[in-house]
Amino acid sequence: MPSFVQQTLVPVRPPFRLDLTASVLRRLSSNVVDVFDGTTYRRLLGAPREPALFAVRQTGPDMVAVTIGGAGAARYDARAVTERVLGTDADLRPFVAAAAAVPWLAPLVQGASGVKPPRYPTLWETAVNAIVYQQVSIHAAGAILRRVIERYGTPVAVEGVQLYPFPPAQTIVDADAEELRGLGLSINKVVAVRRVGRAILDGELDESGLGLLSTPELTAALVEQRGIGPWTAAVIALRGFGRLDVFPMNDSGVAKGLRDLTGQPSVDVAALLALLGEQRGMLYYHLLLGRLAARGEVELAATAAGS
Repeated sequence: MPSFVQQTLVPVRPPFRLDLTASVLRRLSSNVVDVFDGTTYRRLLGAPREPALFAVRQTGPDMVAVTIGGAGAARYDARAVTERVLGTDADLRPFVAAAAAVPWLAPLVQGASGVKPPRYPTLWETAVNAIVYQQVSIHAAGAILRRVIERYGTPVAVEGVQLYPFPPAQTIVDADAEELRGLGLSINKVVAVRRVGRAILDGELDESGLGLLSTPELTAALVEQRGIGPWTAAVIALRGFGRLDVFPMNDSGVAKGLRDLTGQPSVDVAALLALLGEQRGMLYYHLLLGRLAARGEVELAATAAGS
């Protein structure tokens, strides 16, 4: 990669933990786009032919050091990218206060203090992730998506780490459908991701315009696209647009997370979400962290570990 580099310190709203935030962004340690080595979070941004390397290291409770380097680095504002991808400016006090009234949730939220709501850098990447993760386990979806990324992306070696750019929409739209199926995508998902790719390329799905809509209007606009149902639209709204007032319902991973944390066969999710209020989407990230902590992939503070 060319040597052009911009380096800056970006303030964050404490509490903040880069490790937890990177973990919920990545979902799985096998993620080859979003890479975290325990100290530094890295990924590539922009077109694969001229990618920009985005790297973040936490330097204190309220500061991160950000580096953006490469041919495309000048196109990015370090603070804006950091706030979007890592949610560093989010004020989550309303969620924390609401969660304190839920006996089984409060210890998890305390132990996960510092996690922020991350977002994918583009609508395209968000939509592909949401579609691929429909109706399959997190591990199966992660494996399928990794095969797609490795097939259509050329890795870049950065300090001994292989980083893959996320394949652009045109690449997947032009890809052979049978090859995509051979990588593990169902025919319905092949059709859905290619249709969304065309809609984005044609301007039918415009991220800037969608971002101006209220959350109900946004999800309604998204479900007009074939292959995007209510669950997928909610995931896109949450993980792509940072809409914390949505929660993806009817998610098998969410259901299992609730059973594991509460020890109960069922939970009144509607009542729980009403109690959590306008930042209910943070429950999604905390349930994911709870599963990662149970597998030993992240370490929460002692308050949660001892609950």
